[in-house]
Amino acid sequence: MTLPMAGCGTFDSLDPTTWFAEKYSPKVVPDTPSALLYDQGLAGIQKHDYGDAAKKFTELEKQDQYTQWQRKALLMEAFSQYKKGSYDDAIGTTQRYITLYAKAPDLDYAYYIEAMSYYNEIPDISRDQDRADKAAKVFAAIVQRFPKSEYADDARYKLNITRDQLAGRDMMVGRYYLERRDYTGAINRFRDVLAKYQTTRHAEEALERLTEAYMALGITSEAQTAAAVLGHNFPDSRWYKDAYALLKRGGLQPHEDPTSWISKTVHKLGVG
Repeated sequence: MTLPMAGCGTFDSLDPTTWFAEKYSPKVVPDTPSALLYDQGLAGIQKHDYGDAAKKFTELEKQDQYTQWQRKALLMEAFSQYKKGSYDDAIGTTQRYITLYAKAPDLDYAYYIEAMSYYNEIPDISRDQDRADKAAKVFAAIVQRFPKSEYADDARYKLNITRDQLAGRDMMVGRYYLERRDYTGAINRFRDVLAKYQTTRHAEEALERLTEAYMALGITSEAQTAAAVLGHNFPDSRWYKDAYALLKRGGLQPHEDPTSWISKTVHKLGVG
């Protein structure tokens, strides 16, 4: 039998490169010069067209891998994504930069973009604080690794804000447990505040709430210690006045037990 070959006459050639030659003729598209791509990306930033800028830097980064162009493009790509509000993309790009260029002179800036990308997505304390936790860790890394960086002061300031946010979340949960008489659950949350975030404004309230919780459990020595430590470090605090009044109603006075975890934690970490 002879099979019809209509429309397939080009297969008569033994050279496969000629098959469908008219429809699929190969064309070599030359790369855009690296300097031009970089300038186009910068032009996009100047026009506040951060989406187009990111595309140009992405193209440059892929075109010139393992070169200084890639290093420059990656950092500018991350900046463009950040300015566009594509924070997850910016985080991914900065993490690639940090992995590839661990000794780059502008490594602190990559860390800063990553931290700010987390920071700008921190929700209110009623929601999960994963972003605040990650922002705090990266800001802390900037302060520790690059103390003389131009971004160190702002990182230190925002680290305090994120730590305050994290402490606020623990305080909210602790109050919730306290109101429902889950005193052990409440104590665990207030303990976290003292252990991790005692330099925040929430330390005063955490000590007063510990006084409440321990008094409710009948563990008066810990209640007295919490109040005594609160009075020592924050004598003019309204929280100390509340803790003192609570003890007085129970016929007690603030008295610090040096063997208490409260005394050890607070003195070890330097409150007061």
